[in-house]
Amino acid sequence: MRVLVVNPNTTASMTTAIGACARAVAGPGVTVDAVSPVAGPVSIESHHDEVMAAPGVVARVLEGELDGYDGYVVACFGDPALLACREVARGPVVGIAEAAMRTAGYLGRSFSVVTTLARTIGHSRDIARSYGVDALCAGIHACEVPVVELETDPAARARVRDTCRRALAADGSEVLVLGCAGMADLADELSVELGVPVVDGVRAAVTTVEQLVRLGLRTSKVGELAPPPVKAYA
Repeated sequence: MRVLVVNPNTTASMTTAIGACARAVAGPGVTVDAVSPVAGPVSIESHHDEVMAAPGVVARVLEGELDGYDGYVVACFGDPALLACREVARGPVVGIAEAAMRTAGYLGRSFSVVTTLARTIGHSRDIARSYGVDALCAGIHACEVPVVELETDPAARARVRDTCRRALAADGSEVLVLGCAGMADLADELSVELGVPVVDGVRAAVTTVEQLVRLGLRTSKVGELAPPPVKAYA
């Protein structure tokens, strides 16, 4: 089985880290590759960033189809271009926000999301609602660390950890969801420190794709997610 993880931003070091986290949970016989778009924003922190990243994400999935990948992960918490990717891919395509939130719902009655910037909170609420898990989401909290600074700021880990503590106290939640692929490598450490399950969407999405492929299940091609109509693009 071959799974392609697409990091929608163009920061190569983050793509490498995301790939390592993804491969750490891959089952026997599963090959995981991580790529990013050829062009696009270095981080995704706005609606504009998502729109600018989307064509590159779809292009990577189309390339994956030619290369014979069995399934795909969209590794950004906004799940950019997720539905478009599902239209063009034969195998399952899973976004890390949906995978993380659905996984958190198995582990407790409520969860809190800790994300990067406060400006993304509304969008996270919207996607939780669209996935039907908003009733489980007790709160969304921003650590105010920009995405690229998760790798470069020595204080970033402490700020994420402190925000997680505040989220648990404020929401009374039982599970934490990390709201950025750049936080993926923090999940195990935070779970031990805080004493609650901490869900990283990258690993949750990879294992979800693997499960769907092993079950022989693919995205329905009847209706909305059928291949897009063939047409000229000017």
